[in-house]
Parts: sequence; structure tokens; C-alpha cells
Amino acid sequence: MTGSAATSTWSTLQRVILPSADSSDTISLYVDAGTASGIRLRENDELARTPKLPEEKLQMFSSGGREAHFEDLLSRSSMRVRSGEQISFGTYFNAFPASYWRRWTSVRDIRLVVKTKGSGTVSVFKSNARGSVQRVDGRHVEGAATSVFELSLKPFGDGGWYWFDLAASSQELLLESGQWEAPGPDAVHGEVTIQITTMNKPDFCLNNARILAENPDVLTSVKEILIVDQGTVKVEHQEDFADVKASLGGKLRVINQANLGGSGGFARGMYEAVENGSDYVLLLDDDIVVEPESILRLRTFADHCRRPTIVGGHMFDLYNRSVLHTFGEVVDPYRIVPAVPHADMDVRHDFSIANLRQTAWLHRRVDVDYNGWWMCLIPTKVIKEIGLSLPLFIKWDDSEYGLRAREAGIATVSMPGAAVWHVSWMDKDDLVGWQAYFHARNRLITTLIHSPYPKGGRVLRESVQSDVKHLVSMQYFTEHGRIEALRDILKGPEGLHDVLATKLPEINALKARYSDAEVKEDVDDFPAPKLGRGPMGGNVVAMPSKKEIVPWGIKTVARQLIKAPGPESAQRPQGFLAHRDNRWFRVAHYDSVVVSNAEGTGASWYQRDPKKLRSMLTEATGLHLQLFRNWEKLAEQYRAAVPKISSMDAWKKTFEANSEDGS
Repeated sequence: MTGSAATSTWSTLQRVILPSADSSDTISLYVDAGTASGIRLRENDELARTPKLPEEKLQMFSSGGREAHFEDLLSRSSMRVRSGEQISFGTYFNAFPASYWRRWTSVRDIRLVVKTKGSGTVSVFKSNARGSVQRVDGRHVEGAATSVFELSLKPFGDGGWYWFDLAASSQELLLESGQWEAPGPDAVHGEVTIQITTMNKPDFCLNNARILAENPDVLTSVKEILIVDQGTVKVEHQEDFADVKASLGGKLRVINQANLGGSGGFARGMYEAVENGSDYVLLLDDDIVVEPESILRLRTFADHCRRPTIVGGHMFDLYNRSVLHTFGEVVDPYRIVPAVPHADMDVRHDFSIANLRQTAWLHRRVDVDYNGWWMCLIPTKVIKEIGLSLPLFIKWDDSEYGLRAREAGIATVSMPGAAVWHVSWMDKDDLVGWQAYFHARNRLITTLIHSPYPKGGRVLRESVQSDVKHLVSMQYFTEHGRIEALRDILKGPEGLHDVLATKLPEINALKARYSDAEVKEDVDDFPAPKLGRGPMGGNVVAMPSKKEIVPWGIKTVARQLIKAPGPESAQRPQGFLAHRDNRWFRVAHYDSVVVSNAEGTGASWYQRDPKKLRSMLTEATGLHLQLFRNWEKLAEQYRAAVPKISSMDAWKKTFEANSEDGS
């Protein structure tokens, strides 16, 4: 159906946007070329629906979409379609996520308004939850034209998108603007406090502040932009800080406080948003580049939600900017680990290989347990009801908060079309080193509070398995941190605020005691390995099968406990291992080996020590037994403590004790 709307007043839900001039590598996220039915899925075409291999995706992509001409992008809202060509806006940032609006808001009817100049056609398409493409409507346009299409959201119960395509005839066709609208006047827009937690990344912070300043329409409902600076390289001390602050018209404020981790920084943003009367706080990581339109989209969606809802944005890889990290996240309740909502989902999907129209699983609505705090909008009503972040420093604070909200009947929505580009952790290994303490402790705390299973399901068993893997891998510093985590959990929740600013320095002080924690930049700084090809003759060691894992583990641990390493292993390593080869089942065969770190910035010398293995394995096992025996009592203590330790009053005391602003 096309034509004038029955009501005279409409409000904007989503605008068509195009990439900036310096973002040619993101064009596939905004527009692509070719027909909308470049891949028209058959109902039984499982390969097309869930392509897994890169060659499968390339085959699909070559049959339909192709990249648009970057030089045809005229502004953030307008572009040129060349004579005889077709451009689709069925893309991540410009398709309309109809199923999300259908599920979480009261909006049931929308309209698409497209303003063009020139000769061609405007065609409207939709998809269903299976990814099948259907043409909805179309119109031939000549000269200056405004095309209005009235559309319903009723058929989008499980998934599906709307989008439109432009096709130029014998002359070029210009898109001047496009937007999706809902009937009725604009809702009363909630005020937002944008909060960035940073630790020695002032360049990132100022870059995002500049992006916001260059998009003043995004700031119309922003009450304050707050940078919580927990580093030693201060944002305020940067040369161009004053200019950036002035460009934001007095909306930028910096709070300096001791390093309280991500949870302490984000809790400060929550606290300040409640105190200054904002309706929402938008939490942002520091090492990101924000798509500014995302801020409007998150706030607009939250304004229309039927009840207070946490609304988060997706994360793209900053250094591979067409790659989406994940489309949604849930917590496996039996294991308390992050998981994907359904088996078809392809983690780290590359839109430059297969765009939205070519990827059927992206059309299924994904309901999540939590959204990462790289970009997450939280209503202050929610904060007043369930509290602030738990004082966990880093790791599990965002997922625990999402689970806590869910138990209170508050939904989290990971909203397509709203995103940031974030430094990826795919080249990091935060399960080893100083972060191991926080991973182990906070996962177990989350399990104690939220697990619906007796004794936390599989979590304790997997924790013991992790201890064994780290120990047979000669990662003694990592295991020290894990043991410390177990000790602290058994102390109960009362001291979590007290150690927030001190635990990391305590852990780092242990590094000098462990060679596996000492990183040297150049492998030539280590003694040259002795002649040979390693303990297995240089052969690649495969992971034991499920059938072999128990006897393999017993045999390996026994060998490491009983057999002393050769005296030469303390003088020279047996070899070097690249990080990708640093797997527990491979490293366990060495007595001494130099291993590269995940970031590629250095290497550490792992040296087998049966005494450390024996004492640490004994202590870790004993602590796990204590946890098992006292599980119900500890779970009750941690659950009962949540309202107090996440309260405004508790966090206020912590902020006052750790202020660096003299307050």
C-alpha cells in the first residue's frame, strides 16, 4: 500500500544513514548493490540459511550483492544511484528491524518516507524469520518525489526486517533522505547521560567526544557526557582537551577516581545518572569508535518500549570493521558461560562476505540475557529498582547485571542497527595472567547468585578442570590468582567493596615470583633452546578425545608430580611455542618452554616445578571441596548481600574513599 497516511502527525523511528568519508571499509554495513533477491532462499536450502565456511559465503555473495560505489555517497543521508544500477538499503544499519519493534513496543503500524530526485523506482521488501525475501510494494518516481509506504508490523512475531531498494532508469537517481516513522507525535524523549569508563586511553575518549560534537542532532536529549578517568594518563591533560570540551557546549564532565575497574567506572556512571535526574545512562567502553546515530536509535527504541528495558548495541571489530562480534548473547545456565542464543548463529560474521540479505539467520529475532557494556543503555528506573553494578572490578559485571534484571522481570534487548567498533579481544587471552583471578572469582560469584541448579551445575567441576589445565601447562602465576579467588569467595561478599582498588596491585606484586608471569619483548632475551625438536620430536600433539581425557589427565599429572625435570631445563628451554600452539595438552609434555603471549608483544618462560604443582593442586582441590560443602550457605549469603553491595549508598562510600578530584 502506498500513499498518504491516515494521520497527519508522525514521529521518526529510524533514519537512513551513510558512512563518513573516512570509512570506506564499512560501506557494506550501510548499502550494497544488486537485486534484493540476489539470494532468494528455498525453504529447504540449509546451506544458504546457515553458511559456515568462507567459501560457501563467497559463493553466495558472488551470486547477488556487490559493493556500492563509495564516491556516490554525497552526505550522511544522501547518495547517487548511477543510471541502470540498483542499490539496496537492506543492510545492517539501514534495514528496519521490524521484529524487535513488534516484540518490545506497542508500535504496530509504520510508514517509510523516501525523498528522491531523478528517474527510477523505489521498491520495498520484507523478510520473515527464515530469511525468505518478499516484495511488498514499489513506485516509479520522476523528478523531485516523496514516496510514502504504509506498512504493518503484525507479521513479524519471530523475526524479519523491512528495507527498500532504489533502481535508476536511463538517468541517475538521487536519494535525498529516507526514514521510518510511527503514527503520532514524538514521544517525550528521555534524557541520557553518556558515560565512558577509561583507563589510559585518552585518544579514544577524545575521538568519540569529537564524533559526538560533529553530530549535534544526536545530542539533543543528552544531559551530560561523563568520562570516568581511572588512569594515570589523564584525559584532561591532553593538548586538545579544552577545544573538544568547548565544542560540546558545556556537556562534557570528567571525574577522576582510583582504578576501580570496569564495574567501578560503570557504577559511577549509573550513580551520576540517577543523581542528575537522567532517564537513561548509556555506558560506553573507552576503546571504541561509536556510530553516533546508534545513540538516537537506542534512546528512541527505549522511549517506545512498553516497560523499562535495557537496550544495548552490537560490537564490530575496530580493526576489521565489517566483522560483527556477535548478534546476541545468553548465559548457559548449567555452565554459567557466555553462549550464543541459537545454533545457526555465526560468531564474528563478516558483512563484506555475506550481507544481511544473503544471511538468513540474521533475520531471526534474537532474545538475550545481557548486552556487553561496550554500549548499553540502562533506564535509571531499572537502577533504582535493582541497584548498580556489583563491585567485581572486571569480568562478569555486565552479564550478572543482565541476569539480575531478568530475574526482576526487566528485559534486555540487543538492538540491530545500533553498534560501536571495539578493539577485539580475539587476539587476547584473558584466562591467563592477572585477569584469571577476576574470571574465576566473578564467574563463581555469578553462579552462587543466579544458578538454578544444585551446587551450581557444572561450574565447580569445570573450575577444577581449569586448575589442572593451568598447572600441567606450567602457568603457576595464573593458578595462584585462581587459588586466591577461591579463598576470597569463601570469605563471603562483605569485603568486595574493600578490595576493589587493592586487589589488582596485590596480584601484580606476585609476578616477580613466577617466571611464567615475566614477559620479555624479544625471544633472544632468553637462552637459546637446546638441540632437538622438543619433547615429542616436533610432532603436533592433538587434544585427547573424550574417551582418552581421564586416563590422559591421570597419566600426565602423575608424570609431572613424580618425574623431576632434567637439570638442563632450568638453564635452557626445550623450545619456543607460538601462542596459537600454547594449548594445555601440548605444553604439558614440556619441562621448559618459551611461549609467546596473545598480543604478540613478548614471551614468557614456562618451567615445570613439581613442588608448585603438588602444593597448588592440593590447595585448589581442598578449596573446591569447601565450596562444594558450603555451597548452599554461601549462595544464600551472596544473594542476600546483592541489594546492599549494589546500592547507591555502598557505592557512594567507595567513590568518596577513592576520589582523585578532592571530593
